[in-house]
This record gives sequence, C-alpha cells and structure tokens, in this order.
Amino acid sequence: MHKRCPIAPAGTLGTVEAQYPAHWEADVVLADGGTAHVRPIRPADADRLLAFYSRLSDESIYFRFFGPRPRLSDREVTRFTTVDYVNRVALIATIGTEMVAVIRYDRTGEGEAEVAFLVEDAHQGRGVASVLLEHLAATARENGIQRFIADVLPANMKMMGVLRQAGYTAESRFADGVVRMTLDLTPTQTAAEVTTAREHRAEARSIGRLLSPGSVAVIGASREPGGVGQTVLRNLLAADFTGPVYPVHREVRAVAGVRAYPSVSAIDGDVDLAVVAVPADGVIDVVKECAEKGVHGLVVVSSGFGETGAEGRARQDELARLARAYGLRVVGPNCLGIANTDPSVRLNATLAATVPGRGRVGFFSQSGALGTALLQRVAQRGMGISTFVSAGNRADVSGNDLLQYWEEDPSTEVILLYLESLGNPRKFTRLARRISRSKPIVVVKSGGTPVSHSAESLRLPDSAISSLFSQSGLIRVDDLIQLFDVGQLLAYQPLPAGPRVGLVTNSDALGLLAVDACVTAGLEPRPPVNLGAAAGAAEFGKALADVLGSAEVDAAVVVYTPPIPGAASDVAAELLRVSHDSGKPVLATFEGHLGMHPDLRVGDGATPSRGSIPSYAAPEEAVRALAQVVKYAQWRAQPVVPPPALEDIDTARAKALVERHLNDGEWDAAQLLACYGLDVWPADLVRSPEEAVEAAGRLGWPVVLKVADPDASRRAGTVRLGLAGPDSVRHAYAEFAAQLGDDVELAVQRMAPQPAVPTVVSVVEDPAFGPVVSFGLGEVTARLLLDQGYRLAPLTTEDAAGLVRSVRAAPLLFGEYGYPPVAVSALEDLLVRVGRLASDLPEVSRLDLDQVLVGESTVIVLSARAHLRTPTAPRQDTAPRRLS
Repeated sequence: MHKRCPIAPAGTLGTVEAQYPAHWEADVVLADGGTAHVRPIRPADADRLLAFYSRLSDESIYFRFFGPRPRLSDREVTRFTTVDYVNRVALIATIGTEMVAVIRYDRTGEGEAEVAFLVEDAHQGRGVASVLLEHLAATARENGIQRFIADVLPANMKMMGVLRQAGYTAESRFADGVVRMTLDLTPTQTAAEVTTAREHRAEARSIGRLLSPGSVAVIGASREPGGVGQTVLRNLLAADFTGPVYPVHREVRAVAGVRAYPSVSAIDGDVDLAVVAVPADGVIDVVKECAEKGVHGLVVVSSGFGETGAEGRARQDELARLARAYGLRVVGPNCLGIANTDPSVRLNATLAATVPGRGRVGFFSQSGALGTALLQRVAQRGMGISTFVSAGNRADVSGNDLLQYWEEDPSTEVILLYLESLGNPRKFTRLARRISRSKPIVVVKSGGTPVSHSAESLRLPDSAISSLFSQSGLIRVDDLIQLFDVGQLLAYQPLPAGPRVGLVTNSDALGLLAVDACVTAGLEPRPPVNLGAAAGAAEFGKALADVLGSAEVDAAVVVYTPPIPGAASDVAAELLRVSHDSGKPVLATFEGHLGMHPDLRVGDGATPSRGSIPSYAAPEEAVRALAQVVKYAQWRAQPVVPPPALEDIDTARAKALVERHLNDGEWDAAQLLACYGLDVWPADLVRSPEEAVEAAGRLGWPVVLKVADPDASRRAGTVRLGLAGPDSVRHAYAEFAAQLGDDVELAVQRMAPQPAVPTVVSVVEDPAFGPVVSFGLGEVTARLLLDQGYRLAPLTTEDAAGLVRSVRAAPLLFGEYGYPPVAVSALEDLLVRVGRLASDLPEVSRLDLDQVLVGESTVIVLSARAHLRTPTAPRQDTAPRRLS
C-alpha cells in the first residue's frame, strides 16, 4: 500500500528542534493476530530503511513514487530519516530488528499535511497500514493538523481502500491522472467504531492462534519426574493433542518416550506454540530462538519474574517487549498454562492433570497457583469448559484479550473470570458492556493489586467498582463458590423473565428457608408447594408442571431431599421431562448434591448439555445464584441506547473556559455548568454585615448566610437558614464573626424552595476508569455511611436512572418515609449533563456539586467547584490501538 510523496527541500515551513517523542511508541496487534512495534523514525534507521527498500517489489515502488526508482539516494535517505516530529513526522513498524512499513506526513499548509505510506510486500494484508494511519492521525492532531491529503494512482486500490475505510470523513477527486483524497482527521463515531472493530478482530485472532495451535514445543521438558516441563509434556500427551508435540532439551534424546530436540531451531517441522519451562534467566534467549523459528505464541510457566521484586519485574518487562517486537503473544509468566477442549484440538498445555470435559464455559484465572484447584472444582461439579487460560503475571495476554476472543467463539456461551487486578479497567468495562448483551460474564474480583501485576492500584472504593461492573452488565460475585454456582445456572438453563419464583419441595422446613432466601435476595417467592416426604416422580412432575405453567412464575426451585433413599433417578427424569422446552430456568437442591448431578444431565456425553438442571447443596445457595441471574437478565432486557443528544450545550465555550482556568487550581464552576444547560443558584461573597444586607436585597428574601469555605457543609454551625430581613442577616453575621473572626468570608444566597431533598453529585477523572460520576444524598447519615452510587461517563438515561436508584437512601426521593416525591426526572437529566461534561473535558480532574436540592418540580445546584489539571496522557480508550 503505497503513495507518492514529493521530496521537498529541507527547511520547508521552517525548522523545529527535533525532540524524539517516546510517547508515540506502541506495541500493536495486527489483523492476523501477530504483533509489531510502532515508533517514530530516527536518523539511525538509515541502514534499516535501505534494507527495507531493497525488499520491495517494483510495483510497490512504482505506486509509491509514481515511477521506477531502483534505489534511494543518500540525500533521500537522510530526508526520510531526519524529521522534526512536528511539521514532518514519520512512523515505522518493526518486527524484530527489521522495518516492515513506514508512514509519514509533511505539513503543506495551515492545518494540512500530505501523507504517504509504504508496506513491505511480504507484510501487506496484515493491517499494518491501517494501524500506522491511526497512530499518525493522532500525532497529527497533537501537532495541530486537521487534514491529510493523499495523491493516489487509480490502480492503487489497496491504498484507496485503507484511506476510505479509516472511518474519517473522506473526499476524493480525479485530476491529472491521479486521485486526490482528503481526510478530515476530526475524531468521529465512525472512526472510533472502525478502530474498535479492528482491535476486536486482531486481539481475537491473536488468542485464537494460541488456543488452537497446529503444533506445540515444550522447552525445558526434562526427564526428571515431576518437573515442570515434563508435567506439561505428559499432560499434552495424556489429553491426546491432535498435532505434533516436540520436547526440547539440550542434552537428552527423548522425554516421556517422545523424541527430543536440542533447540527449537532444530525441530524439523513448524511450531505454532511454545511452552517455556526453563529458569527465568534463560527465558529471553528462548524468546529469540522462538522468534527465529517463526513461533506464534508463548506460554511461560516459569517463575522468577514480577512476583519476585524489582529485578524480576525488569526481566518480565523485557520478556514482553522482546516477544511483542518479534510478533509473539505471551501468556504468563508464572502461569498454569492454557487448555482447549475442542475435539479437533484437545490441548492441555497446563500443569493441571485434571481438565474438565467439553462444555460451553470460557474460564480465565490470573492466579497460576489457584488455577489447578479451580479446574478441579469445575470438574468435580461435572461442568464442562470450552477453553481455559491462566495468565499468571499478565506480562502480555490479559482478561481483555480473552473477552475479545470469547465474544467471537461459538463454542463459548458463558465467561467466568477470576481477577486479582485490572490492567485497563475502562477497556474492560467497555468490552464487558458490549459482550454481556449476548454472553453473560461472571467475575470474582479480589481486593488489592498484587505486585506481580502491572495494573495501577485503583483509587476508587470497592463499592464503586461493583457499581461500574453492574453498569456494564457484569455479574460480580463474592467468592469462587458463587462463581461456579452462578456459572452452572447460566451454562445450562435459560434466563428468567422476571423475579417471581415457584418453589416445589418435599420438606416444609427447607421450603420456608427458600422463601426467606428469596425475600432477602430481592426475589418474589410464591407459596411453596410442599409434597411431603413420601412424594415420588409423579407428584414432583405434576407440581413442577403446574408451577412452570403459571403466568405468575418466572423460575422454579425444586428441593428433593427424601428422608429414605428412593427412586431419585425417576424423579430426576420427570424433572427433566417437565422442564424441557418450558423456557423457564429450573434449579434444584437434589439430595444435597453440588454441581451437575448425573441423573439431571441432558445428553449422552461425559459433560452435560443445555437443559441440564444444576443442583445446589442447600436451597439458599440456589436462590442466591438465581438472584444474580435475575439481575443480569433484567439488565440485558433493557434496550441498548446511546447517551441522549443534548442540543443546548456549548462544548467549544466549555473547552475555552477550561483552557483559560487550567492553572487556577480549585475554581468556581458556575460558568462551566452553564455551558451544559445547568444553572448554579446565585450567591454573593460578602465581607461586612451591610454587604450581606445589600446582597440579600438583590437576590431576594428570604436568604441563607453561610461560610464560603466549600468544605463548610462538613462542619456544624456554618449555615444560617431562612433569614427574612436585614436585622436577622446582621445578627447572623455577628454570630459568624464572633465564632470565626472578623476576616471570615461569607456568602449570601436566596433561600431555595422547600421541601427539597439534598443530594451530592461529583465527577472524578480516575486514571484507570476515566471519568466517573458519583451520586448520593446530602444528609449527614448518608455521607457518613458512604452511601454513593457510581457510573462511567457519558451516561445514558438508563445509566442516570440506575445511578439514582442504586443508593440505599433512594426511597426518600420517591415519596417514602414521610418525604414528598421529588423531581427525579430533573435529577436524572442533571446527571446526564454532568456525565457529558465529564466525558468532553478530561482536564476536569474533579467536579463537586454540593449540594443539589431536588424539589417537587426542579433541581437547584447550590454550589459547584472544579479542580482542573493538564492530562498527562490520552484516556486509554481514546488513544490509538496499543497493547498495555
């Protein structure tokens, strides 16, 4: 993909001191799942450029220069490799030590530059040009360039395709034998969607190559029984992997009865996946060998990396850097491994001898040590899995990569995640919100951020993370038992249409426990049908049929615990028969069995199929799992709507205000809120009793006199309400002066209409999640109990409604406990507008609306304070594609 660019004389448009912009460097995933490194060009790349040019075809050169050019002159090489990174910029893509593509722009006028790129023939079709164009457009915008101009030969269809498919507004016209294309680089929704779609396909393919290899090498497969390498090798062989397995050992000729090779390069066949089990200090050399062999991916089970301290962390970073530079993805290090139960693959490249059978659940675990126990628990429950990945220290492959893969994988219907930290939380929640619409995601998120992982410690409280997960449709559970409890229900039963639960039992006591559990979990139980201890298959079948046939029931819980062992298989068969095609989920406590009881399975295979009835040790556990699934089903049933269009906002003026006040620290944000259609209740600052009386006259009686300190609401005695005349204002002022000194600064504000419910709205620009909107009531008790809800910005109308209702004190807004109902719809509109402000302005590091009074017909913002700062980097979901 190529484009002619005229070679302008040096010094065009003036000279700029060239300072190498290291922040433009990035590791990227290409369309076929491989990786490359993108960075600005340097003068030292002259030999690399010449070598690259020597590998180009005549056609590539012709399309680039509009004519033959067998070699580059010294002057041209200097011109192409010496740029100022402002008016003239060039980015190159490298794989290993070789340059495989280059893209550049040369500024031609105010806000305009000519663009050109060239991709080595052997790497065309891998998406290199598209990802380079994304990154160059970002650098251009950073340097004040709004348009790219490209002259393209009509026969160069690939070049035109790249430009037209970039998602930017493009215009083209034909003149003088060439097509001139103009790209408007203003970020658009279409461009963002194109970037997201490319990222999704690339990352999914990169994981697909890892999980479905044609061949596997085990490097470090010693003859020592119980050794790490030999354990992985034996597990691969025991699983009957469908491709060749190559043990690699520098000294022995065979391991576990399989021919061994002294090195990866000595293997006489292709190697797709390498499992690395050598000491940590030897892993880097192995990466280089694998790169030379053309290996696609690595699973590093070796320990001795980030989990050991600073030295190990540096070794881990070098592992990731080197692997990505050579086009490899890495699982680990310090991981358990990966598995794929697909009969056409049968991959068990893990340290776990027990891998569950074939199923529809994708399972991700960060912990390597815990992974073996997790797989055993899945197998003990009789659940199957589609694929399993233990990422260990997550030097490269993370849960986000697996989400991209499982979204596309037809063999995966449910996703289970055990997370110890979040590497890119905003991307994680973005992916989850999309994927959860079709595939449920259940996650255990433990506290803290282990030192072995690269994620920055989250600044938001744990309750905020739960709120943000809920907004994205994630099912967050407290522990591993609940992870599998919920997972087995989702894997084998349909989603409930609502919270109404029918109960069928042969124990009155257990039936009552189930009712209590339903009420506690927010479900709506129907009176339990108690069949008595002697009930058999016929009685259970009829009762369940009646329950499922009721229009007042959305799900059924069956409790079968006979005092004397009876015909359990007959009862189970009847439950399966009746529940088949009912369209409603059925759960059971079947003889206290935990997991997929053999008699309650559908299908003839070793693992159950859809329609199998999951069993729980106690009815309370079944109800708890059902409650989680009901909440998810309700979220999923909501229509997908974008944030509402707000026509009465002035984003340009808001950005100008932010730029003007960027160095002011804390700032009165009334003008900023006005740009988003929100008014702040007027207040005048006063320094004498007479100024206070004059201000009250201007604002209108009655008034409030309060300390101007924005933190005053946290202290008692700093507000005087309902001052109806000059004398009351003077008296209140004297009280403040006696209490706080004569130099105290006070504020006068007209008394807001009553009754009203005080609330607090805030925005914080979290370094991990991006802009987050929080909401809570302004009462002292609510503040002390940290009764707050959180949502990622921007907010949809549904997000705003959910945010209001997420706090425990929300009933006070809806006319309960003696309070009159207030204007909740106006409050939700305010939240949407604040969310839009937060999304538009990353410079707003914090915004506090304290308080927001919600009255019977309107909302009143009493105070708004903003903290501004220059962002140190683009938000993680707005920058060009890159690996963390």
